[in-house]
Amino acid sequence: MRNTIKAHNDFKTDREYPFVTTDLFSIRTRAAKFPDDPRYGLVVSKRNFRFAVKRNRVKRLLRDWIAFANDYMCSNLDYVFFARVDILNENVTRETGRETMVHALQEIKNKNDHKSK
Repeated sequence: MRNTIKAHNDFKTDREYPFVTTDLFSIRTRAAKFPDDPRYGLVVSKRNFRFAVKRNRVKRLLRDWIAFANDYMCSNLDYVFFARVDILNENVTRETGRETMVHALQEIKNKNDHKSK
C-alpha cells in the first residue's frame, strides 16, 4: 500500500500534470516528492459531508478502491483524491466504485504516458 500525503503543502497540485473527474471523485496529480515512494491524499470536505460518520465512510470507500486499483497508479506521480457528494449515492456499490477507480487511473496513466513522450 502506498504512503499517504499528510502535509498541507503536498496537497497542492499542478495543472500541467494529468487529472480526471468522475461522478464520484476527482483525481489530481503532481510529481512524486519521493519517486521511489509515490503517495496519495484524500480530501473529504465538511462542506460536502457535514457529519463525521459520512466523511469517515467516504474515506473508507476511497481507500478500498485505491487498494484495489493500486497496480494502475504511476510510480512517478503523487495522487490527491477529492470526494464528490454522489459517492454516497445509494446506487453506488463497491464494484461500481472499483470499476470507476480503475478506469480513472488508467486514463491518468495514458495521459501521463503521452506527456512523458
